[in-house]
Amino acid sequence: MKTTFGIIGAGNIGKTVARHLAKAGYAVAISNSKGPESLAGVVADLGESVKAVTAQEAAQADIVILALPWAQLSTLTGLTDWSGKVVIDATNHFVTYAPDFKLADLNGRASSEVVQDFVPGAYVVKAFNTLYFKVLELDPQEGNGKRVIFISGDNAGAKVEVKNAIETIGFAVVDLGTLAASKIQQPNEALASLNLIKL
Repeated sequence: MKTTFGIIGAGNIGKTVARHLAKAGYAVAISNSKGPESLAGVVADLGESVKAVTAQEAAQADIVILALPWAQLSTLTGLTDWSGKVVIDATNHFVTYAPDFKLADLNGRASSEVVQDFVPGAYVVKAFNTLYFKVLELDPQEGNGKRVIFISGDNAGAKVEVKNAIETIGFAVVDLGTLAASKIQQPNEALASLNLIKL
């Protein structure tokens, strides 16, 4: 049976990843902080394999994607028993948005290491956070190559699961190493907004 995905956060990144997954035939449950009813228009646009659910329901999927605002991380802890669950962290640590885009002070930690604290026991893999959503939503096939998604994480098995799913939806994967190494994927760092094509 095909892996199921739950997405917590229905902003630009959450919707874009949901669309790619749905196109590849995955069942996707998407949630936001306002409740499933508020997502009726979103799921109608995304297609039949995407359904609107509560965050608690999204957290029951095989792989959970975090695409929620940084300020809402504390809402994650009580949603489910995170032990052993594969979690894709697509968040960025913005505390304000346009025009100033201020970042939280993480005291030298990678943002995904901070996210790990809110999903205790989960296998966190950083992915989908570096590309602007309008680039991410494009066809991953570009000419003779595929658009690159960077991943980082501490659990090898979880990274294989995430890599396989990302490749199934049409992207190329570059593994950067540990969760601590995901710092390079963060805003203002070397890989932020970098649109690479793997030939």
